[in-house]
Amino acid sequence: MLKSLHLKNVGPAPEMQMELAPRLNLITGDNGLGKSFLIDVAWWALTRKWPQDLNTNLTSGYGARPTEITKKSTIEFEVESKTGRVKYESTYVPDEQSWLGKAGRPWNPGLVVYALADGGFAVWDPARNYWKKKGNVDIQDRVPAYVFSSKDVWDGLRIPIDEKPTQVSNGLVADWASWIRERGEDARRMAAVLEVLAPTGGDDSLKPGESFARLSINDARDIPTIRMGYGQEVPILYASLGVRRITALAYMLSWAWREHLIASKQLGQEPSSRIVLLFDEIEAHLHPRWQRAVVPALLKVMQKLTNDEDARVQLIAATHSPLVLASVEPLFDRGQDAWFDLDFENQEVILRKRPFVRRGEVGNWLTSEAFDLGEPRSIEAEVAMREALNLCRQATPEDTDIERVNTLLQSALGDTDRFWVRWTAFRESLKAPKGKKK
Repeated sequence: MLKSLHLKNVGPAPEMQMELAPRLNLITGDNGLGKSFLIDVAWWALTRKWPQDLNTNLTSGYGARPTEITKKSTIEFEVESKTGRVKYESTYVPDEQSWLGKAGRPWNPGLVVYALADGGFAVWDPARNYWKKKGNVDIQDRVPAYVFSSKDVWDGLRIPIDEKPTQVSNGLVADWASWIRERGEDARRMAAVLEVLAPTGGDDSLKPGESFARLSINDARDIPTIRMGYGQEVPILYASLGVRRITALAYMLSWAWREHLIASKQLGQEPSSRIVLLFDEIEAHLHPRWQRAVVPALLKVMQKLTNDEDARVQLIAATHSPLVLASVEPLFDRGQDAWFDLDFENQEVILRKRPFVRRGEVGNWLTSEAFDLGEPRSIEAEVAMREALNLCRQATPEDTDIERVNTLLQSALGDTDRFWVRWTAFRESLKAPKGKKK
């Protein structure tokens, strides 16, 4: 579990500091202020490898660099590992072009899964990526992490191990087809994870299909199908981006846990009870109905996957969605959850841990510190309402201004917009006899 991050002279701000909560951590902020950067740093702190360094086919996950190369840059963090809390500070060394720290065996933070915004995934497994030990000597000769591009998730991941190309994952298409044919625990696990991740009921339910499909006479693969809520079985490669996003997530979680169980058994170890889930743009490609279900689902999916109600899950996610924030209102616990917000003030990026307040309607989140909109409406409607409110504050507004603003409102507001009540009352008050205005 990641306990804290403290960055100096790296990233969009001179200094950033986060004290993370043990369960849920949401990060909001405008584009370009550093949400994805913070998720990348969180992955690095837990694994000590940048995703891009392990798979150059990614379009994100690049290593952090100093803001000013002539000044000292540090990444300090605290991790709760299997053996206790570990504090660590790494300094950027320009001559080495890398972040360096003290030598020695790293920590074991538990199973770490990172869902990148571009559809890639990264997995760090304490049973497969942890250093080997020979006698009293620690030797780092296991794979540092498994990093999948979006294509690798579907078609399989092949990487060099001991200088030999090695197939470490067959990919979603081949693995899922094999699991379905075997009708064993892997197939049941995948189906169970899908059931948790997809909103329940109606057109949103997702279940594995009972048949396979062929895409063409020249493609020998048996493509698994997904049974949609409306009853049709659709080849998974033909499904929508949202359905594929959820299915890929279900596969990567299922695959990571499956391989962790196998490796733990071979090493004679107990499986990890700690899981860290990192998500960049957690709402990517999802319908609003799915956006408001994804965080609650992720907080309980690992208990379903591991069959362990006591499994400890830490979720760190960046989001642009007011529905994601609204969705956690019923479950947000200040003792184990946190909300961080990035702002741009006085030409400087500032990271704040904000108090989480229930706001009710989703539109109230749009006008909160998370998104900073003046109105939860179109730009044109916001401008028209601003001018209308200015007129309402004037003692004797001009008739021409009232008609002009009324035309603006008619072109921008819906017929049932609640603002019409206020505007109509204002106009009626101007018709009242002098001395009787309300």
